Order: sequence, then C-alpha cells, then structure tokens
Amino acid sequence: MPAAADEFQQQVIVQSKAWVKQFIIGHGICPFAYREYERDSIRYAVIEQRKMAATLKAIIEQCVYLDQNPQVETTLCIFPNGYEGFYLYLDLLDLADELLIEQGYEGTYQLASFHPDYCFDGVAYDDPSNYSNRSPYPTIHIIREAELEKALENYDKPESIPERNIKYTREKGAAFFEQILQNCMNAKHKPEQE
Repeated sequence: MPAAADEFQQQVIVQSKAWVKQFIIGHGICPFAYREYERDSIRYAVIEQRKMAATLKAIIEQCVYLDQNPQVETTLCIFPNGYEGFYLYLDLLDLADELLIEQGYEGTYQLASFHPDYCFDGVAYDDPSNYSNRSPYPTIHIIREAELEKALENYDKPESIPERNIKYTREKGAAFFEQILQNCMNAKHKPEQE
C-alpha cells in the first residue's frame, strides 16, 4: 500500500477512534463499548472500495477475519469514500444484511449503522436524536451476536438504551453533538518518526 494511502487510512482510524472514545463512550451512547475499547478488541477497517459489489465483498472479508480472530470482539467498517449519500449507504446496509444471511452469518453477526447524515425514519433531519447514530464517516459495525446477548443479559433494562439516548441527545442539542463530531474530525494522526 502506498505511504499516502496508509497515512489516509491511519487518519480515518484516528478520527473514528476519537469518535468512539469521545462520543460513544464519553456520552454513554453504548454502555458496552468501554470494555472493548480498553481491551483494544475493536478492529477499525477502512474500506475504500466505491463499487457496491467490492464493498460487500470487503464486509464479508471482515466477518471472515472475525471468524479467524476470536480475540477481536467487533469491527467498525469505515467507508471514507463513496457512501457519503445517506440513501446509497442505506442500500449498502440492506444488501450487507442480506449477504450476511446468504453467507450463513445470521445469528453469528449483526450490523449496526452510523453515518454523518444519519436520520431515523419518521424523524426530522435536524432532530438531535439522530446524533446517536451519526459518525465522522459512513460506518457499519459488525457485532458478534453471542457477545451482545451476554452483555444484554448483564445490563438492567437494555431496552431503555435507545430511549435514554434519544432523551440525552435532545437535552444536549444538535450543536453540542455537531461540535463533538467536528472535534473528532480534527483529531490528527501522528506518523511515527524514523
């Protein structure tokens, strides 16, 4: 991989890690993320394919990676190019869900979705609740279902998590979360000195 491409990917990872730490963990959006962040068991996979078929293949390759690396708990597939449009991203997500079933991964992995322009169905675009699923880049989170089920069993009222996030994001307001996303985008990769 050319050095410039590697630098770009590292920058995307730094920005995404900042989002996980500052937003997802820092504001309690996902109560299960802290443990995996601290264990360094989150894989950040920058997928630069722009064509749907190649992108779907790359997502399945990440599932295979998880199959072969049980120490990695979860993968964030990050798409810095090609899926900026929310509706195209939703098409990708739908096809990825279908492909997981076709490839025999139903019940093994599930997908969670994040996008810079995320908008819940039936909710106004500028509603702060959308920020619970907004991220610096279009991202598909591959989650091990068995581990998620274990985490949910040990969490009091897991069904309250989305309700809590809606309430919290609306209390804080869109400008608050927009600033967090901007801070994450400003995070800089520091190349190693030779």
